[in-house]
Amino acid sequence: MSSKKTEPKKSEICPVLMYGEFMVTGSMKVRCSLILTETELTVQKISPALGGRGKVVYHLSDCVGCRAYRSHDSTDVGAYFSAYFYPLRTRWMRSGLARQRVEQCFRVAPDQNPSVNLQEAQRWSRAIRERVLHQRQQKTERQNHARELVREADLSKWDALVIMSGDGLLFEVVNGLMEREDWEEAIQTPLGVLPGGSGNALAASIHHFSGLQAVSSEELLISCGFILCKGLVSQLDLTSVCLASSQRLFSFLSLAWGFVSDVDIESEKYRHVGAARFTVGTLVRLASLRVYRGKLAYLPTENPMSQPSLVDSTATFRQRLPQSNSDSCCPSNGLLGHTLQNSSNSNNTPKSKQSNPSPLSVFGPTDFLLNPLNQPVPGHWTVVQDEDFVLVVAMYQSHLAEDMLAAPASRLDDGIIHLIYVKAGISRRSLLHLFLAMEKGGHLNTNCPHVVYVKVKALRLEPYSPKGIITVDGELVDYGPVQAQIHGSLARLIAW
Repeated sequence: MSSKKTEPKKSEICPVLMYGEFMVTGSMKVRCSLILTETELTVQKISPALGGRGKVVYHLSDCVGCRAYRSHDSTDVGAYFSAYFYPLRTRWMRSGLARQRVEQCFRVAPDQNPSVNLQEAQRWSRAIRERVLHQRQQKTERQNHARELVREADLSKWDALVIMSGDGLLFEVVNGLMEREDWEEAIQTPLGVLPGGSGNALAASIHHFSGLQAVSSEELLISCGFILCKGLVSQLDLTSVCLASSQRLFSFLSLAWGFVSDVDIESEKYRHVGAARFTVGTLVRLASLRVYRGKLAYLPTENPMSQPSLVDSTATFRQRLPQSNSDSCCPSNGLLGHTLQNSSNSNNTPKSKQSNPSPLSVFGPTDFLLNPLNQPVPGHWTVVQDEDFVLVVAMYQSHLAEDMLAAPASRLDDGIIHLIYVKAGISRRSLLHLFLAMEKGGHLNTNCPHVVYVKVKALRLEPYSPKGIITVDGELVDYGPVQAQIHGSLARLIAW
């Protein structure tokens, strides 16, 4: 049917964005009017005498998608768009509410030209998707907002916490959970990840652990969405990171100093190019390679890598999720007497990137392997003799970014910090070759004498250079002495 030119008066509650009249396809073809607002899609029968409900209002917060398409029948000049909803409805023969799948399909045929009809269907489909996306953008409003939300939230209302963003938002969520009085229970809330940032290192790691070929962008999103649907829950190591400012953080990904952290922070100005910002940042930093002085010590791991323990909690996890009756798919640390200064040496380190300082957390497991920062490391630790470094990075996941397989041997819950450091003296060409090889995890096989890889349980880094950048999970933290200890299987993650 034709799309009507005239529009109804604006709703008293929400302005009408689009109006049209179409045929609703299904068991009975019914002519209906369609009204789209910022929050709702209203379907109104033009001939109520046909029986059934004359008006149905769908909330866009219940919509999961909309698509436009042509019919397989070449003689049909009309085009179609379908919207998919999962509204809460009363269960049949059972008490309570559950989400049930509803598909609404509309035929668009105001013209005899199939291309014109398809363009109109696409216009409606695009408008609905944009309104749906707008509904979802309510989430976090400022830095550390997610941290505050999960710190105070009633977690009993949720089966899991799913984060669609880059690694920074998950960093906030993890630390918010660990700052609760009930942290031991709170941190057992399953965490899910959907890549939506420029780094997406944990999402890439989860995909890598599934044993599939490396993917990126939309394919990585689809893979992580599929993993969420499966609902398998694994254990996840967290690392306690103690700063000289008495701040204690919990890290799921990495601790970095030197080249890696420089690129991470200084490439913020290239964020508009997506994941390619790291490539651009790498080339810029290679052109002006820096050397940092400092002292590095670590506690080597005594045991070889253990097999990851996978807890199949599919039944338990899915039992708590709403079921559809239709289709289903889709230690304490002493203070040092001085502070060093964060600097990118280019005066463009974004202040918003830095994690807000907070007092040393009284919650969380004891860092029994660590001495206070104002005391020497234990005698059985290894102290690196070199004091000039290009980079130091400690990792507990396989990926440092979507396309950087930095620690191929890492597993979610192996209880190991994978420590990689590059000593001064490496050429720019060798360093570039190193990062190119990292795309497939071959950098540790380059036999470069300046590259050292060791598995550890704890470490301490004491920068001597007065300026520099240290990051935890890609987030800027106070520059100065820092130490860390891994705590095996502390959290839970929806993964293979």
